Amino acid sequence: MSVSGIIFANLHDQYIPQLTTTRTLASVPFGCRYRLIDFPLSSFANSGISDVHVITQTNYHSLMDHLGSGKDWDLARRVGGLKLYPPFITAYSSNEAQIYSTRLSALKNLSMLINRSTDDYIVLADCDGICNVDINDLVSDHIKNGADITFAIKRVSLTPEKAKHSSIVVSSPDGELIDMMRDPKFISGEVDVDIHIWVATRSYLNRVITEAIRHDYDNFVKDIVTRNVGKHNYRVYRFDGYYAKITSIEDYFACNMSLLSDKSVRDALFNVHGRPIVTKVRNSTPTEYLPGSSVENSMIADGCVIEGRVENSIIFRGVKIGKGTVVKNSILFQDTQTGRGASLNCVITDKSVFIRDGVHLSGHPSIPFCIAKEKVL
Repeated sequence: MSVSGIIFANLHDQYIPQLTTTRTLASVPFGCRYRLIDFPLSSFANSGISDVHVITQTNYHSLMDHLGSGKDWDLARRVGGLKLYPPFITAYSSNEAQIYSTRLSALKNLSMLINRSTDDYIVLADCDGICNVDINDLVSDHIKNGADITFAIKRVSLTPEKAKHSSIVVSSPDGELIDMMRDPKFISGEVDVDIHIWVATRSYLNRVITEAIRHDYDNFVKDIVTRNVGKHNYRVYRFDGYYAKITSIEDYFACNMSLLSDKSVRDALFNVHGRPIVTKVRNSTPTEYLPGSSVENSMIADGCVIEGRVENSIIFRGVKIGKGTVVKNSILFQDTQTGRGASLNCVITDKSVFIRDGVHLSGHPSIPFCIAKEKVL
């Protein structure tokens, strides 16, 4: 049995445009030192999947810098390893026509790769979910049931607004997929949702992609899954660990803040035995806490200089907090600098933002105040 992985880096960039104008969703920073792609990529690496393909679309320079050769995930290999795939655009085709917008159109771009693959199974993952999944258990469940595709699902409580960005799954007690509703309206309450981690038998996936190319299908759920429910062997795998879906800047802010307020969330993500979440290693100097500084209930990366007060905040590498400045309930990306006597509350700063002396900024947990990369305020 051999397994490879495919990660979709750009599929959900529209969810948080405040942070994805210059980067993919996959490379959005999270939790003081991580990127969103670290979660699916680490799940693959922890399960022994050594052949991983990352499909990109636009704005992937920061993603390339983060992933490098894949050595931090032990994926720098002579055979297989980590590979990045930009859109396939020929010299005589329209760029817009060739840049994918859905999972199925992205797979059609990789049809030759999948056709030539010798792996028995392929695991597909997006980057909009934050979770730590045992991929080996998922694949074993898929093989045991002889499934064509197995969809990882999670029981969650949805509001109608959240349901608009979810795929609702209906299954039988024995795990057979009965129906999947993509982005439904007017649904709320406790439901099963697709967490966008699938395992497919490679030969079946290859047939699906060939059919999609022949009939110009574009959407995997609408054009493939819902057409073939009951005809093909679709199964579900129930994931019982922590799962959070990023569909808005409010979701992103809340997920980061939950790391500070709930130890069980930190443990479910970062303290699972045998399944560490790995990220790019940077050798920086330790953070310097100058006289008069204070820190309470915060996560602070290395390479920072703290002169002011930090409360309930997440501070990335190289951030400098000026004397007399108060940072509360905020997320400051790499190399943000504040002057003296400033105050920030419910603020998200992108990389290399500079806050002048005495500036006061405040958002709200439901509407965090976002500052674009390299802005000076």
